[in-house]
Amino acid sequence: MKSNKFWLAGAAVLSALVLSGSAGAAANEIRIGATAGPYADQLKLGIKPWLEKKGYKVKVVEFNDYVQPNIALSEGDLEANAFQHTAYLNRFASEHKLDLTPIIAVPTAPIGIYSKKHKSLDEVKAGTTVAMPNEPVNQARSLVMLQKLGWLQLKPGLDPTRVSERDIAANPKQIKILPLEPAQTARALEDVDYAFVNGNYAIASGLKLTEALKLEDPPDYHIVVVTIRTADKDKPFVKDLIEAYHSKEFRAVVDKYYAGFVRPSYLR
Repeated sequence: MKSNKFWLAGAAVLSALVLSGSAGAAANEIRIGATAGPYADQLKLGIKPWLEKKGYKVKVVEFNDYVQPNIALSEGDLEANAFQHTAYLNRFASEHKLDLTPIIAVPTAPIGIYSKKHKSLDEVKAGTTVAMPNEPVNQARSLVMLQKLGWLQLKPGLDPTRVSERDIAANPKQIKILPLEPAQTARALEDVDYAFVNGNYAIASGLKLTEALKLEDPPDYHIVVVTIRTADKDKPFVKDLIEAYHSKEFRAVVDKYYAGFVRPSYLR
């Protein structure tokens, strides 16, 4: 009778350990989310090998949208993600009430305007169709670039990170704007005159940054950052993740594969 009690108690402890172990990542495991393309590849080529030499088990989780990487991070399914700039992060975290913190900037592929029908931006004419992201922050980037090109005018005095189609004050070129999911703008190039394509999706679709008719010169708030849960900011893996980006091994990867990317100050 006594032995049965001991057996049952031991089984209960074992069951609890198994359940707790399956509830999240192991102590030395880092799960990092990124959109498919250059930011996932940066992790695979330059960050994962360095961290694994430090004794971590690293899993790179790829996404095809800009929503799920932050949701997964906030829910504990990731330890970090690397896909978004701070303007997007701040807006998303505020709207969804998430407590997330950027820890380091990474080499960034700027948004650009591309065309398969025109060799120059000078070929714009009345009725020209322009695809752009329907996501608010990146649509704002596109509209600001169109204003700099002289294709339209925005209402004065507005926050450039929050302007939308409603803020177009004048459209002298009669541009027809086609808002699409960010991942779809590159595919729209067969059907539209011009398209704004985020750098990661441009590369993932086979475009080269050097093929853009115009690339954004991004301000600091449009540089992609690695993001964590704020509650984890003092954990050892955060320090090691930052150190991995500062490593000579990562710099070598950037030098070899990421020409045209905007580099953060520590890599210049």
